[in-house]
Amino acid sequence: MTFDNIPHHIALIMDGNRRWANRERQPLEVGYIKGAEAMLKIVRKAATMGVKVVTAYAFSTENWNRPREEIGSVIKVFELYLRKMGRMMVKEGVRLETIGDLTAFPESIQKSIQNAKEKTKDGTKVDLILALNYGGRDDLRRAALKIASDLECGKITREGFTENLFSKYLDTARWPDPDLLIRTSGEFRVSNFLLWQISYSEVYITDVLWPDFTEDDLALAIGEFQKRVRRRGG
Repeated sequence: MTFDNIPHHIALIMDGNRRWANRERQPLEVGYIKGAEAMLKIVRKAATMGVKVVTAYAFSTENWNRPREEIGSVIKVFELYLRKMGRMMVKEGVRLETIGDLTAFPESIQKSIQNAKEKTKDGTKVDLILALNYGGRDDLRRAALKIASDLECGKITREGFTENLFSKYLDTARWPDPDLLIRTSGEFRVSNFLLWQISYSEVYITDVLWPDFTEDDLALAIGEFQKRVRRRGG
């Protein structure tokens, strides 16, 4: 791997926390704690390599279907690591952002997220976007509702409606689409993540479970990205 052609934006499907906990005969909460620790390390390493945006799939709209005990463990880890991440991110120049509908979370979580965003708003090295209560289809649904409203009141016209304009209604409007999508744990699916945005992303699949994903694994993924020719349909 060289430091040329580094992906500007990396998207992460951080899969395998539960399997890691089962394999290690640890409580489920420990799997999520180890996964959060791995994320901190990967964001820090990505920033030093020149990556400018990391979008991490932290909690999907479908994750509410999991057992209540597991959801409680995930939320507990969120609260713990939002505080820890806030200190780290300020030091490392990381700016925290989120996509998804946060209103479904407890008020304490929403406040912790807003506090972390406020503390890190001046970070300029890398944007860490946590996808929380996020689903690609829900992103498209909410965008469609806003578009319909703007069409009805005349803010936009059918004739002037383009793909670029559509993108501005998505949660990710502020950022370029991901160059590289990394999925851990060996699953070959995108799991309703950034469905519009990853249309031309390079995809890298690894069998490594997320809590075991290291800086070296990130370097391997970026090295593979650098070998690919991105024709974008041309």
